[in-house]
Amino acid sequence: MNRPAPVEITYECMRFLITHNPTNSQLAKFTEELKAFGVQTLVRVCEATYDKAPVEKEGIEVLDWPFDDGSSPPDQIVDDWLNLLKCKFKEEPGCCIAVHCVAGLGRKRRGAFNSKQLMYLEKYKPKMRLRFKDANGQNCCVQ
Repeated sequence: MNRPAPVEITYECMRFLITHNPTNSQLAKFTEELKAFGVQTLVRVCEATYDKAPVEKEGIEVLDWPFDDGSSPPDQIVDDWLNLLKCKFKEEPGCCIAVHCVAGLGRKRRGAFNSKQLMYLEKYKPKMRLRFKDANGQNCCVQ
């Protein structure tokens, strides 16, 4: 099965890798892709479909924060995500965090966001600000 290529998103001193959901048979190639982008943390927002042990054996932390595909994340996952970003990018500006859902289709096609997700984004009020300096002394901020 052809899987979409990972997509890297960079903003200021933050790097994210949006990937597909691999199977156990694709795990070695998947892990090599993560390592090539310098990923240190992988967030799975879907039910586990592969063994995370081989990924963690390569020094990549795997966090499981599943929620229903196509829906908005629960408040606890949003809080956990923001805390992760605050800690990781403060400790190591420029590091890369990977995330994937079931198929990762939304990153490559029109109409990827459904009405529930758009409404969530329109009504979202930042709970906290992430402020820190990158390795060059530049300020980074995420709301």
